[in-house]
Amino acid sequence: ELAINQCKPEEAVAKYLGTYYRQHNPGAGDGPEPFIQAVKRIAQHFPDFRMESKRIIAGGDYVVLHSHLVLKPGDRGSAVVDIFRLENGKIVEHWDVVQEVPEPSANNNTMF
Repeated sequence: ELAINQCKPEEAVAKYLGTYYRQHNPGAGDGPEPFIQAVKRIAQHFPDFRMESKRIIAGGDYVVLHSHLVLKPGDRGSAVVDIFRLENGKIVEHWDVVQEVPEPSANNNTMF
């Protein structure tokens, strides 16, 4: 919410990231600065982008978010699954999977 929807990635990093942040997305670098720059870059190109968490699952040192990311109004968006590993209550590791919401769908179910 703080990083994406409020577009305050620096505050989110200070509040939620550990001293080291390991990123498993091959398009993103380790550490907080690549995350901050990615959010700013997306916001620059898509000022109305929003992410709505649909499910939050926690177990042990892991938190999983299933979210709907929409870059601009009217966009079908993408289904996003973020997996975070925590140490001492702070995010230290991240994996993600992103899938565009298709049109049409082979079934009547939603991705959410």
